Amino acid sequence: MDDKISTSAEVAEAAALPRCHEVHADPENCKDGQDVTDGVALAPIEQKSPAQWAYERLILYIQNFEKTLDNEHEVAMGFAGGDAGVLKIEGMGFFDPDIVTFYGSDPTGARNQLVQHVNQLSVLLRAVPKQVEEAEPTRIGFRLAADLEKA
Repeated sequence: MDDKISTSAEVAEAAALPRCHEVHADPENCKDGQDVTDGVALAPIEQKSPAQWAYERLILYIQNFEKTLDNEHEVAMGFAGGDAGVLKIEGMGFFDPDIVTFYGSDPTGARNQLVQHVNQLSVLLRAVPKQVEEAEPTRIGFRLAADLEKA
């Protein structure tokens, strides 16, 4: 039995900080946040954090956007308010309590990762032509939604 008494601040911090979750279009790229949370003791979370709420709602937006696309296009994300370009969404995750992250590639094929605080979240979903060598377009929204259903 643990005799340590924790303050309410310690309990709240332990419940919120170490949780991280990700899903990628290519399962080989998914470490489920292990690289972010290595060495951090995981604790159960009673309520959804702002990061998890943003993550789950973004999944719905992405999935609904993908439903409007033909077989020649995939979902990508434009960066609102800057000249950073476009990111083809290949993965998405969150790190409690307040970080959402996007993984993907730009039109040149360069790998990108956007890490954003939920207070700064502004996402522009875009239809971009799918890669020519791929037979079917990648639909990350449906992979993300399937992962939510497993939880």
